[in-house]
Amino acid sequence: MGSRVHTIVIGAGFSGLKAAMDLAQAGKSVLVLEARDRVGGRVEPGELCGRVIDHGGQWVGPKHTRLLDLARRFQRETYLQYAEGRTILSLDGKRSEFKGETPKMPVLALVELAMLQSRWAKEMKTLPKGAPWTAKNAKEWDSQTLATWIKKNLSTKASRAFAGLVPKGAYAANPMEVSYLWMLEMLRSSEGLDHLMAVKGGVTDSKFKGGMHQITRLMGDALGDRITLSAPVREVMQDGDGVRVTTDKGVFEADHVIIAVPPSLCDGIHFAGGLPAGRSALQQRQPHGGMIKIHVAYKEPFWRHNGYSGQIASNDLPLGIVMDDVQDVGPPMLIGFVEGRQALELSALGDNERRARIMDCMADLFGPEANDAIGYAEKDWLADEWARGYVGAMGPGVLTTYGEALRAPVGRIHWASTETAEHWTGHIEGAILAGERAAAEVLSRG
Repeated sequence: MGSRVHTIVIGAGFSGLKAAMDLAQAGKSVLVLEARDRVGGRVEPGELCGRVIDHGGQWVGPKHTRLLDLARRFQRETYLQYAEGRTILSLDGKRSEFKGETPKMPVLALVELAMLQSRWAKEMKTLPKGAPWTAKNAKEWDSQTLATWIKKNLSTKASRAFAGLVPKGAYAANPMEVSYLWMLEMLRSSEGLDHLMAVKGGVTDSKFKGGMHQITRLMGDALGDRITLSAPVREVMQDGDGVRVTTDKGVFEADHVIIAVPPSLCDGIHFAGGLPAGRSALQQRQPHGGMIKIHVAYKEPFWRHNGYSGQIASNDLPLGIVMDDVQDVGPPMLIGFVEGRQALELSALGDNERRARIMDCMADLFGPEANDAIGYAEKDWLADEWARGYVGAMGPGVLTTYGEALRAPVGRIHWASTETAEHWTGHIEGAILAGERAAAEVLSRG
């Protein structure tokens, strides 16, 4: 058994690392326990054709101030996401191309989408920060899926398909899986549809030179031997004297514990004495959206030469999103995301068949030059034991029934992870904010 510390933090992603840094800065002894053999959580480094890549989260928006503050602290620079040229949109088998931010769609569909954006902006503002389940219309909105709401409130086929792209593109969740209230809360926490979907000025505005993962690595370096890797937590027991955490690397004791892993993964930890019924039920009802992230390397950025931005958005193809990823070092690449239902289907395939389908899709989108790849890499987050998908989502009835348990401490146990954030939920910025909140809760207790 190791020496007792003030706080044990479970999970070395952005949320857990930031909580630990805040506690250490406040002069508290802290120990971070991480199941993986690395820090970063859902931010993970990789390598392709001699270039470092991000298998996980990698974008930063201008309003992600906490993340940008960390980058400045560690002297990491950003560069803008390339967005010039034509974007490809594929909805229900119909392909179109457009420049700028307005998709090429029938006039009636565009009018309906403009009205939709205005309505969502008004409705999301009625949600109290941190307590959307208390909104006047919360029960009504939480009683239906986003898909049901779209069918009732949008009349054109194109606008329905485009609206359904929002949860899929942002959170890898299909519209029939999430409640309308949860979707409004995601819009509120992300400061509206403009920020959520736009590149310039939005959540995919920029990337970090050298990759996002280097920031968590530097955070880990700053914490030093306060981190223990390859230490999956099996049990948490608390009493009036403190907390006892059992791991594959031994038993550790503390005054408090911050669990900085997603709610759905908390269900894999045995809590001696049990958890409140609401908290236990919540952990079983926030599954992660399916996500497979793809990198394809080329000798030249042929899509740019052909007038394309490299961006595609689709509700019917294996690749739901594709983005340009050209840096000043290493070969140019395209990044692709297989999301939701398509991710479940492709995850079940063998590696060769999955790659063949992805490359066929690239060729269909960008032409035969897409077949001339010099490298390919993928990360199936559904197959990751310590992730089981990417971001937690909520179906009908979950927020209004169990929402109060999302952040509420249970004795000496506090909760972090981006799913618990009040602002920028589901984003790295939200993970950082959640870690700061959890640390502040612990510090307030002495």
